[in-house]
Amino acid sequence: MSRDELSLFSYEILGLVGRTGAGAHDLLRLARRGRMLDWAGESRYYTEPKRLAGLGYLEAHREPGKTRERTVYRLTDKGLGALRGYADTPAMFTPLKSDPLLRLLIADLVGEEATRESLGALRRDIADLRRRLDESVATAASLPHRTKYLLIVIGFLRRYLELHEDLIEEVERDLGPARRRASG
Repeated sequence: MSRDELSLFSYEILGLVGRTGAGAHDLLRLARRGRMLDWAGESRYYTEPKRLAGLGYLEAHREPGKTRERTVYRLTDKGLGALRGYADTPAMFTPLKSDPLLRLLIADLVGEEATRESLGALRRDIADLRRRLDESVATAASLPHRTKYLLIVIGFLRRYLELHEDLIEEVERDLGPARRRASG
């Protein structure tokens, strides 16, 4: 990607800044709160807004913070235009990065028991993510201009978690001990 190009992450930052503006720490906090959509390294939430401001997609200004001044970014007309242009393009599947799928890919090398145990442990993570989605519903209600769209996203993410639960059940059934599979 050239310095002037916009990536999927660039559009995410522009969208998170939204109508009300946000500081880099706010962007990181928003992404981490949902966790399922936090796929960029922490430093990128600080460097990408600066880059986008340098390109004219965001404007930066200083505001008082809790302990010191902070930089807050606002969407410019150019940034809004970029989002509108992006919205006019067909949606495409992005490459899927998945720890559970990687573990299945290597199951023949590491053993079925290790794979089954590691995927079974995912249930705790799913419970945490469900709790975060419940919190996101309350947050969505505080953003009336985005509530409808956020609830659609939250519904999709809930179904994505259900898909992972189905995967765990399939793995436990199909990679269970040989005697269990033979009698099942």
